[in-house]
Amino acid sequence: MKIAIFNNHAEHSVIIAKKLILAMKKNNVDIDDRNPDIVVSVGGDGTLLGAFQKYVDQIESVRFVGLHTGHLGFYTDWLSTELDQFVDSLIHDNGQKVSYPLLELTVVRTSGESYKFLALNEAVIKQPIGTLVADIYLGGQAFERFRGDGIAVATPTGSTAYNKANGGAVLHPSLPAIQMSEIASINNRVFRTLGSPLIVPQDQEIVMKPKSNHFLVMYDQEEIKGHNITELRFKVSEKRVHFAQYRHVDFWRRVQNAFISEIE
Repeated sequence: MKIAIFNNHAEHSVIIAKKLILAMKKNNVDIDDRNPDIVVSVGGDGTLLGAFQKYVDQIESVRFVGLHTGHLGFYTDWLSTELDQFVDSLIHDNGQKVSYPLLELTVVRTSGESYKFLALNEAVIKQPIGTLVADIYLGGQAFERFRGDGIAVATPTGSTAYNKANGGAVLHPSLPAIQMSEIASINNRVFRTLGSPLIVPQDQEIVMKPKSNHFLVMYDQEEIKGHNITELRFKVSEKRVHFAQYRHVDFWRRVQNAFISEIE
């Protein structure tokens, strides 16, 4: 088995990563940053998103596992204080995993060229200055003309992030779907949008045709400037992300731990 260790630059994360490397070498586990079987993320959710994007081209062959040292740990199953137990689980790995849906984003340029990207959490389209205007197509037909600050399209696991702040529903990751939510949409007697989040199944896609070149496309922690983009397409990817399931926490337990205190 080969593992890669991906950590943020916080002092505590660096210390834990170094301890983990020493423990792996002591137990004759190979450290391989190029072609790992398992990617260990040391940090918080942002660190795991960074690890996902670094190894996105190997997404079908790697498994991820998070060691939590940050403030948000929705994706992370282990605390840094549990390093010894975590190392023992890695050493006795038997390939167990749990898989979640991903978002596929297709960017179409004015030249006709198209580029595909994967997101674990979400893609967000925003216009920093002024109002974002874009036509939204669903089921191959024009659905609405959006006017507002932006649009967010989330995976089920990403539905607890920006999507939730936009009033979107929290989706269980067993559902192969994506969710579109509006960011400060303009609704009055002249301009109208649905004004509600939309859940789209895996056999359909959301198509967005922006009416300007002054917007930003952000997916997970990556960014694309909206110059010369004619169309954005969003759908459930045929690929899935895999997490090592040593003691994988139930999704609703994660939601409870993140947003709700224990019930007395």
